[in-house]
Amino acid sequence: QVQLIESGGGLVQAGGSLRLSCAVSGRTFSNYHIGWFRQAPGKEREFVAGISWSGFSTSYADAVKGRFTCSRDNAKNTVYLQMNSLKSEDTAVYYCAASRRGWTEGSDFRDWGQGTQVTVSS
Repeated sequence: QVQLIESGGGLVQAGGSLRLSCAVSGRTFSNYHIGWFRQAPGKEREFVAGISWSGFSTSYADAVKGRFTCSRDNAKNTVYLQMNSLKSEDTAVYYCAASRRGWTEGSDFRDWGQGTQVTVSS
């Protein structure tokens, strides 16, 4: 089990950028793949992006491809989600989660952070 803490959310205008961070502690960070998810009011939680333990492989939802970039720094036990060209429909609570089995949508993410709010004003 690992503990995850997201940060970096906030209010931004449409077209702007934010970088979310996910700090991980508790076990060997490099053993875990990390995913980013989001949940907007009244909607189900959805997969946004994922990154393998090595950082060499990533996966993105179609809605964010070309705008969001996921990266990790294993020396800092931190994963990042760089969000560019933000749209009002990106408004949601963003969560990071850890998995030993995969980094793509549908992987078994067992440990979750508490979330950080991202609000994009139009």
